[in-house]
Amino acid sequence: MDDPSRTTDGITDVADLEAIYGAPVAASIIKETDRLHPLYAAFVRASTFVILATSGPGGLDASPRGDAAGFATVEDDKTLLLPDRRGNNRTDSLRNILADPRVGLLFLIPGIGETLRVNGRAEISVVPDLLDRFAVAGKAPRTVLVVHVDAVYFQCSRAVARAGLWDPAKHVARSSLPSNGEILEALSGGGFDGSTYDQALDGRVKTTLY
Repeated sequence: MDDPSRTTDGITDVADLEAIYGAPVAASIIKETDRLHPLYAAFVRASTFVILATSGPGGLDASPRGDAAGFATVEDDKTLLLPDRRGNNRTDSLRNILADPRVGLLFLIPGIGETLRVNGRAEISVVPDLLDRFAVAGKAPRTVLVVHVDAVYFQCSRAVARAGLWDPAKHVARSSLPSNGEILEALSGGGFDGSTYDQALDGRVKTTLY
């Protein structure tokens, strides 16, 4: 019989949630550490892509970060260094960190199903020697995130396997979706030259990576 006291079909408390999902399996508890164990550090060093999640007064942000393997540096078992490469200068993530240092990182490695999750607190550094350590082709990042690690654990491969993320047969042709220029032109009400933007995009990306 339905409970007349319920005013929503959604989950409203932890007891309801646990009634549906049950207790965590033992491995999901064992895998979490409060530092970068050497076996976890190996995943960070092999990663070429990480999603940085932040929260601030303006809302939430999940921002992609990518570079050659090793761009995220394990300084020690409680500290990660992450250069902030050239982008669009919105600085949404950095503004959030100034207000709330808590961050979440999701590391991905091409061809690997497991991902690595790191939770911690970040600060934004402009120490010259630190910036110079991350220079590429003589170009240093404007800032480096220093992440103080609170929790680390791997995520099993189910999500990546379901998505077929690394399966070439499931890759989508870029031409099947609206181009960046088309989106900008539509959102500007026709006041933006999307065609010219698209024509220059590939070259602009290649020459402004760093």
